[in-house]
Formats: sequence, structure tokens, C-alpha cells
Amino acid sequence: MRRYGKHTDEDDIRTRPNRKGNRPRTNIRPKHEDAAEGLVLTVDRGRLTCLVEDRVVMAMKARELGRKAAVVGDRVMLVGDLSGDKDTLARIVRIQERASVLRRTADDDDPYERVVVANADQLAIVTALADPEPRPRLIDRCLVAAYDGGLEPLLVMTKSDLAAPDELLELYGHLDIPYVVTSREELENGDAADRVREFLHGRITAFVGHSGVGKTTLVNALVPQERRRTTGHVNAVTGRGRHTTTSALALPLAGDGGWVIDTPGVRSFGLAHIDPSRVIHAFPDLEPGTADCPRACSHDEPDCALDAWVEAGHADPARLYSLRRLLATRERTEGD
Repeated sequence: MRRYGKHTDEDDIRTRPNRKGNRPRTNIRPKHEDAAEGLVLTVDRGRLTCLVEDRVVMAMKARELGRKAAVVGDRVMLVGDLSGDKDTLARIVRIQERASVLRRTADDDDPYERVVVANADQLAIVTALADPEPRPRLIDRCLVAAYDGGLEPLLVMTKSDLAAPDELLELYGHLDIPYVVTSREELENGDAADRVREFLHGRITAFVGHSGVGKTTLVNALVPQERRRTTGHVNAVTGRGRHTTTSALALPLAGDGGWVIDTPGVRSFGLAHIDPSRVIHAFPDLEPGTADCPRACSHDEPDCALDAWVEAGHADPARLYSLRRLLATRERTEGD
């Protein structure tokens, strides 16, 4: 076996020829300092539709991003063909830091979390008052996900011509959640859209709801120029509608009034990824009372300091009940 000393002649060193004739691979990645910023509008089978200035650009994720995925609402940096012309494709080379994230898991035992929407300011939870019946546990789960992800909740109740909203309002009244009540007639004549639009101006709002509650119908009323196919059928046995929205889509409100993000109808909303300690941040009247709680307190145990905090008159007992109901929602099924 031949060995080389310190001072070898370069001609004596064997080199492997580059048969392809291309440059050797390197770990140095381009900085893409000329990349343009865009907003992800929708994602479909690896292709991302982005808004770059006033142009709609089709793009794909660059290989250097690895497993990191962009979702609707993400602010991204793009390079390549940004003309928006037919059959052109840009590349997403960076995903900007997210201000908020709405996440869910398939169920409470699934460790894999899915990011539904990024950078939304508000989560509009749409529920029908009848046909299908309201599902408070699903609403609770959406509220927990909103509080955990940094979104402000908005409760939108539809089909008030079939049932009164009083019972549902009483259940969520102590959470101080803004709400809108609509009927089918108001959706048809535009009154409902006008009232809902007052809560959306200048904000990015993600709409989420059980299939068949009228979520996409409401979105179509808010953004009539971008109508999406709606469900007209609710199963009489299960009370469930058929999914007609198959992917999340960001739509601009008229007059630079904000954005609406329509998401597919959900039948479950897993919270396996939620850290219960973050939910308390949505209750500023109760949060100071946790200072004397034992370490890793679940806020629903005999030694919890929140009981004494409420007894001392610092907060309404109904608020503590609401907090504990939300924290316990992971241990219940959504149909309870």
C-alpha cells in the first residue's frame, strides 16, 4: 500500500474524474438577497399560489427548505419567474417568521400537528344553531387552539331562523367573545355579510367550522367575486355535511378591508399539541392568581390557587368555570 508524506507531488495523488463534467457539490447556499416577498393564498399538491405585489404567481418550495412547509397565510420570499404568466414557476426560498399559528391534530392521540393557517389575526368559529345541532365541545376546542396560537376568537352563529341563540350565548357569555347571529334570509339579502364584515375590516380572519354549518356560504357572501362551491346537503342521520371546501384559500375583502381564509370543514379538532399552561394567557383576570399555584398545576386540582383568587373577589367564578371547561376539553369527545 502506497503512503504519502507531507510533501507530495500533486501529480502523484489519484483523483476521481468527474464524468458528468459539472461543478462539485457545495454546502454553501445562495443568500437570494434579491428575493421578493409574497403571500401564500392556497396550497395544492406541492404547488403554492402566491400574491407578489399585484400578481398571482405559481411557486414550489426550494429544496434547501427541507421539510419546512409553507401554509396559507405565510409570508414567503420568492425567486425565479415572478411574472405570473401561464406555465411559469417561481421558487420559495424563505418562510418569514409567523406572528400566529392555528394548529390541529387528527385526534388527541396523534403526535403529528398540522398547521392550518399562519399569521391570522382572528379565528371566526362558525356554528349552526340547528341542522346540524351545535357542538359546544368542538367550539371549545377551536377556542383553545385560538388562544394557544395567538388568534382572537369570533363566534358566528348561523340559521337563527331554525333555533334561538340564547342557550349558546349563555354558555360563552362569560368568555367575552364577540359574536354575530345570522339567519338564512339575512345571508341571502346581504345583511348578514354586512354585520360580519364589521368584525373583519383590516384583519386576516380564518373561518373554521363543522361541515354543513354554512361557513362557505357566508364566505361567498363576504367575497362574492370568488364564489366557492357550497354544501347543500346535511345527512339526516349523522347531522353532518359533506366536505366541499377541500383546501384552505385566502380571499381579499373589497376595498383593502382585510383577508378571509376559508378552511375545509372539520369533523374533529385534535389538541394533542396544546400546552395547557398557555391557555391561561387568554384569561388576564385569572392569570395573576396562578402565581401561588403549585408547580405544573393543571388549574383543576385541590391545591390550585385560582380558587382562593376567585373567592377573594378578583375574578368572576363563571370565568374560572369557563377556563376549566376549556382545559378539560382535551379529555372529552367533541360530541359530548
